[in-house]
This record gives sequence, C-alpha cells and structure tokens, in this order.
Amino acid sequence: MASILRVNTLTDASSNNSTAMSTINQGTGKSWIQLNGVSFGTQDSFNIGSATDSGTGTYLFGFSSNFSNDDYAITGTSRNTSSGGVLIEAPQSVISTSQYNVDCIARSDGSLTDAHYVMTHIMGDLA
Repeated sequence: MASILRVNTLTDASSNNSTAMSTINQGTGKSWIQLNGVSFGTQDSFNIGSATDSGTGTYLFGFSSNFSNDDYAITGTSRNTSSGGVLIEAPQSVISTSQYNVDCIARSDGSLTDAHYVMTHIMGDLA
C-alpha cells in the first residue's frame, strides 16, 4: 500500500532553511537527457520514453509522462569532440505535451551536424 506524506513546507533539522512545497513542485526539472548523437544512444535520461534520430543533427524526444501544456522551457547544450562548437536550438516544428525536437547546428558554417553530446533539460508542469 502506498503512503502519502502531506506537508506544506520542508525545513532542515535546525529550522533555518525552509522551502514551500509549491516551490519544489514548480521548480524542479521534469525531464532531461544526455544523448550521443554520433553513434546515437542515450547515455542517461529522466522522463524520456523515446529518442529518435530524425536525420543529420535533428533529434526527437518523447516523454514518459506528458506535460500539461506545451508552454514548458527547454534548455540545451551540445558539444562535438572532433570539431568546433555546436549550437542547439528547439525549433517550433515539434513541441507538444508529449514530445519535442532539437537541432544541432555547427557554429562554423550553420549546417545541421550530429553532435557527440546532446543534452536538454525541461522545466514545466506535468499533466
């Protein structure tokens, strides 16, 4: 049988630092992934149910638990071990309550490129 702990505020043992549960609920990451986009494989993730290589430098991620709306915030970074820097962007082509996509763009010439490290982090409200 599952247990439920109902509290309004969490505090440390000395009661010097406390945080409202609403801050914890709203302020924690709800999804993240680290992906190798060159050999295509997930290194580690949280709340990612699927990862798809959609073509050179383009990746589609599906959530294990959907978001309540598509107004979440995506942050990301990427790196290539064999060449210059890689920028990451989340184009509006696929951003929904169940999935999102990112593109990796070579800083040298603006072309899509597979990156060795593709890392994203999502903040928002789960359904």
